[in-house]
Amino acid sequence: MADVNENALGEAALSGLRTLEFERKGLEALSAALGNGLAEPFEKAVALLRQTAGHVIVSGVGKSGHVGTKIAATFASTGTPAFFVHPAEANHGDMGMISQKDAVLALSWSGESSELTALVAYTRRFAIPLIAITSGRQSSLALAADIVLDLPKAEEACPHGLAPTTSTTMQLALGDALAIALLEARGFSAVDFKIYHPGGKLGALLSHVADIMHVGDEVPLVPAGTPLPEAIMVLSQRRFGCVGVLTEDGRLAGIITDGDLARNLARDMSKLAVEDVMTAAPKTVGKTMLVSAAMALLQKHNISALMVVDENNRPLGIVHFHDFLRIGAA
Repeated sequence: MADVNENALGEAALSGLRTLEFERKGLEALSAALGNGLAEPFEKAVALLRQTAGHVIVSGVGKSGHVGTKIAATFASTGTPAFFVHPAEANHGDMGMISQKDAVLALSWSGESSELTALVAYTRRFAIPLIAITSGRQSSLALAADIVLDLPKAEEACPHGLAPTTSTTMQLALGDALAIALLEARGFSAVDFKIYHPGGKLGALLSHVADIMHVGDEVPLVPAGTPLPEAIMVLSQRRFGCVGVLTEDGRLAGIITDGDLARNLARDMSKLAVEDVMTAAPKTVGKTMLVSAAMALLQKHNISALMVVDENNRPLGIVHFHDFLRIGAA
């Protein structure tokens, strides 16, 4: 527990730090294993799961089962069709959910969970690929499996060495490693994420600018040469805090914002045209840009709105910071 003033902490905080230290050591041991002997079976497991035509069936009992549920959910949300089957339910009919096109990923720290026996036997009978995540290299589960992801031995954080803590952290981390390796191998993109995560803030951030932009008469635009007072009227009516200035062929020449007007208050605006105060070459976005990227652009340049343009710099719409708030992306 480096850089920690233990004298300033109470017993509960010290206990928490000890737990994290045990789990950190477990993850370090797992990293070392993956960089060495675990690398080959890990590569084989990723290749097998990637070529699986059906589903990845994840199973485990107890705390390993809870971890397995999360691993299955992570697989499913990142492009690897998967679901969790409880071994006890499998023994009472759910075995029929597993087909010969599937692959089974079984978790058991000891590798001797009796509840998995029938499921393991089923995979052997019907030649269904079986991957084991276990620390019991010579266990029944490991000896039966096609691929063994052998977890290094690690000390549980529980002072009695009984409650699964470090072990489940390692199982979960290895499951995440498999899921991300599969994601990268498949070229799973942000657009794919949108398909599997349509709701919540993540879904909002993965939307495209075209999904939220204002179009048509809502877009504040004036042609070059427009007297500034007329442009100010358009700016105030549309309420985006800006107005775009167009060239004769309909391209975006510049933009006038509230800030531009404030910087020119000392001038006689009644005698000015839009070109006299506009910001040339303003920040713009394409309609296929992700909302997350557009939000980053707003924040980077401290602006409140962006014109959406086509490949020829002709305005298609406008997005405002309030639009990001509306969909829950900001």
